[in-house]
Amino acid sequence: MLNDTSILSRRRFAAGLALGTVAFALPMRAAALTVEQARALIDKAVGDINSVISSGKAEGAMIGDFERIFVKYADVPAIARSALGPSAKQASKAQMTAFTKAFQGYISRKYGRRFREFIGGTIEVTDAKPVKSYYEVISVARLKGEAPFDLRWHVSDKSGSLKFFNLIIEGVNMLASERAEIGAMLDKQRGDVDALTAVLKKT
Repeated sequence: MLNDTSILSRRRFAAGLALGTVAFALPMRAAALTVEQARALIDKAVGDINSVISSGKAEGAMIGDFERIFVKYADVPAIARSALGPSAKQASKAQMTAFTKAFQGYISRKYGRRFREFIGGTIEVTDAKPVKSYYEVISVARLKGEAPFDLRWHVSDKSGSLKFFNLIIEGVNMLASERAEIGAMLDKQRGDVDALTAVLKKT
């Protein structure tokens, strides 16, 4: 039987792969995206992630690799806006640019450090299907000494290119938890987005 620490570690790892999330539906342009394209994107992302996990690199190098994967396959601006919540609408373009860059680095450092705990594990894409206005790509993570667990990637081309914007781990919406955490950090800064950005750069 898995203990609470084991379950938490698995979820943190999966969250780091994708950065996880508030459930928000990104409208998909009709006939612009196919289930095969969505699955192919996540197949490539998973392949890159598996390469990092098995590379044997030092922690710092792994974190850098993860950040490059995140930028390549994730809709970083959309994820950052969702994590910031209502304050994103009030922030200036310059503030959002700075916040997005800081958030990108923060997420990469936060979860990238956990990669070495899962060396020897793999992630495999098993299915894909349309869900409302986006596609859901289903994968399974298999880690040493752990029961396999489910990862569901949400993919859209709303941003103008094919990207994933959300990840569901065993029914848990990771962007939702990240938005709650960023919201709490913003509250500590009394709603000051610039101050939050500065904190993220150091976290």
